[in-house]
Amino acid sequence: MSVLDNFSNWKEFLNNRIDNAENKGVNQDTITNIATEIGGYLAEKVDPRNDEERVLADLWKSADEQEKHALASTMVKMVQNTPNR
Repeated sequence: MSVLDNFSNWKEFLNNRIDNAENKGVNQDTITNIATEIGGYLAEKVDPRNDEERVLADLWKSADEQEKHALASTMVKMVQNTPNR
């Protein structure tokens, strides 16, 4: 099963990658920049597999560069603020 099959799996996957980056000393700005690049790749190359991904893809496609960065930053904060973290 792919991490993209289920939105909860995607959030858990992203949360784990953020934890790994933070443990290696990667700063928040760099994490957000990487998340922005990943968001662009997903929007361009991966078909949404659930309603949440479809909403994110639609938002991404409607956003300018600054808004895409804000969306990525918000996604990072969302998974960082999950109760299991």
